[in-house]
Amino acid sequence: MKKSLWGIGIVIAMLVVIGLTLMSSYNNFVSLEENVNQSHAQIENQLQRRLDLIPNLVNTVKGYASHEKEVIASISDARARLAGAKTPQQEATANTELSNALSRLLVVVENYPNLKADRQFTQLMDELAGTENRIAVARKDYNDQVAIYNKKVKSFPGAIVARLSGFEQKEYFQADPKAQEAPKVDFGGK
Repeated sequence: MKKSLWGIGIVIAMLVVIGLTLMSSYNNFVSLEENVNQSHAQIENQLQRRLDLIPNLVNTVKGYASHEKEVIASISDARARLAGAKTPQQEATANTELSNALSRLLVVVENYPNLKADRQFTQLMDELAGTENRIAVARKDYNDQVAIYNKKVKSFPGAIVARLSGFEQKEYFQADPKAQEAPKVDFGGK
């Protein structure tokens, strides 16, 4: 009788240890997922800051370069796509499009020395440059958190807990493949 109670005690102890391990792993997933979500929110925060700066920048440029409608329209369109993006990959693609449109704007600005000297324009460009740096840092932080989370999802015993609990791999915030191409700059063919 003592041997069977001893065996039952060992089985119960093993079940408790396994249960605590699974519970700890689940709680770790919750924490890691929240870190990913928090990092993604920081990217969105900086992208929103950028979106808020762009109308002021565009309006300043419009005052000097009203006939550059195509560049201004491309910025507005890219801004709208970024505002409507739902996934990290959509955000990354829209972000690349907006960056390319802003690059074309900077080429246009070169033709307007008065605009380059405008204090409001200079201040907006400085704020935009600072925001671009913040976006880069936020993207790196997000991707670091995604890497930690995804490693846990793929490794043992985390893979078992992830599968049972519905935790799935997260998307990295990756640049659009088109971002590898240098933008084409046309100075009017002269």
